[in-house]
Amino acid sequence: MMVLRFIIICIFIYLIHVLIYPERY
Repeated sequence: MMVLRFIIICIFIYLIHVLIYPERY
């Protein structure tokens, strides 16, 4: 299930970026 773990990590990083840079979205 490495693919699922990779997708979860990508989503987590995306959410962090949204929280850090909310003006870009």
